[in-house]
Amino acid sequence: MKKVLSLSLSMILAASVALAGCGNDNDSSSQGSGEGGGSAAESSAKIGMVTDVGGVNDKSFNQSAWEALEAVNAETGAEVKYLQSKSDADYNTNLNTFVKDEYSLTWGIGYQLAEAIKTVAEQNPEAKLAIIDSEVDAPNVKSVMFAEDQGSFLVGVIAGKMTKTNKVGFVGGMDSPLIKKFEIGFREGVKAVNPDAEFIPNYTGAFDKPDLGKTAAATMYNEGVDIIFHASGATGTGVFNEAKSRKDSGQDVWVIGVDKDQSLEFGDEITLTSMIKKVDEAVKKVSLDVVNGTFEPGLEVLDLAANGVGVAETSTANVPADVLELVEEYKEKIISGEITIPAE
Repeated sequence: MKKVLSLSLSMILAASVALAGCGNDNDSSSQGSGEGGGSAAESSAKIGMVTDVGGVNDKSFNQSAWEALEAVNAETGAEVKYLQSKSDADYNTNLNTFVKDEYSLTWGIGYQLAEAIKTVAEQNPEAKLAIIDSEVDAPNVKSVMFAEDQGSFLVGVIAGKMTKTNKVGFVGGMDSPLIKKFEIGFREGVKAVNPDAEFIPNYTGAFDKPDLGKTAAATMYNEGVDIIFHASGATGTGVFNEAKSRKDSGQDVWVIGVDKDQSLEFGDEITLTSMIKKVDEAVKKVSLDVVNGTFEPGLEVLDLAANGVGVAETSTANVPADVLELVEEYKEKIISGEITIPAE
């Protein structure tokens, strides 16, 4: 009888622990966390992520980064958590929160966190930090950058070949060197296949203002633009919303997504294609290096040759096969060095 009772209590305790674990996995607060889900030999690593002002649900690179950490949690059991930054003033505070709590790795997602990462890294030389989209020269920081201009060139080829009005637009967030890479690459891709097309850029000045994205898109569509490529984080949601309302009223307009396959979020009916920037794979790889004890600081640049940028696989839904073949031709020319994208 005692053995039966003991077994029953053990089963109840195990069930309670399992339920508690499920509760943690479903946390949806602004300070998200994930625990458990790994194998029997779970990692004791803790990995923190600080978003830029675009937030973790930006449908873009912050979200990609968090999804990568959730995958690390599921595969290894490493504890993962994010802190959302509402303004630039939050960057240092959020980074220091993870560092002071002795997290194994602290991510800063976006070039806007570069200065804060540098400061925190210098003040805490024993801590491991990593950043996306900027190079921070410190012995305890891993910097991951991408050849955004190369991927943007390829979607520019698509836009240049598929525009019916011969007007294409670009909506950027902050007017910065990084976002300029998207604009210039896109412009050069359009020019390569359609030198007569008019190119119209517009910077909203924000990565977290969908209303500004919607206004910018409305202005461009009113001017006759039929394809817009955005590199504006959550602001881009407004671009998609404007395109949808116009599509619903019978207007033939498109949006080119950025960073991840945005057709999965906004639909093939308005997403012509997306410029993929594999933030998720980079975040996952570096995080697993920490889990496995193989973390190496320094700069890594992911380009077309490294398969770090490219065009969404779902492009076949809207882009003709001959245009995609042309994209492949230009991809090889960029990789071989036959085509060099200008800096300005």
